[in-house]
Amino acid sequence: MDSDSVRVPPLRPGGYDPADYADAVARSAEEAGVSPRLVMGVLYNEAYKPHHPLLERLWQWWKPEASFGVANMHRAAFEQVRRTHDLSGRWQDLRDDPAFAIRAAALHLKDLDGRLPARHVRRYTRDELLALGYNAGERNMRAFARGVPPGPMAWSYLRRFRAGRRRAAEALAG
Repeated sequence: MDSDSVRVPPLRPGGYDPADYADAVARSAEEAGVSPRLVMGVLYNEAYKPHHPLLERLWQWWKPEASFGVANMHRAAFEQVRRTHDLSGRWQDLRDDPAFAIRAAALHLKDLDGRLPARHVRRYTRDELLALGYNAGERNMRAFARGVPPGPMAWSYLRRFRAGRRRAAEALAG
């Protein structure tokens, strides 16, 4: 993937829109075999904080295990994806390379999809469970699939994911 064609998020938080990364989302989702709308929905859910590399470096200084990149990926999740898919980049590269961050997120969603049971409670779509897995981890995703109700933070993530589906679709169509 040509990460040079993908600009870093702006320094000013109000100027960031995940729709700017629609092409990278479409490419990464296709490569990973997941829904582009799922990946874009995750980007919109993770857009609550500024993603400019300088701000993420400052944030890491204050909170060393902070998540990085436009997909807000935690180190443990990234390291698992890196090993599984033999990625050459480092976790720290996520903050400087939006295309790489999106690719890692799409691959992580693919991995979660492979671990999600084929049968699950009907109150959630498969994409909703994958988004919950991205946010709350694989173990919680599998519990939600069995019918365990999400806690307040996961429930909030799910509500925002559902509310942003149209916006994600429009960004990809745009």
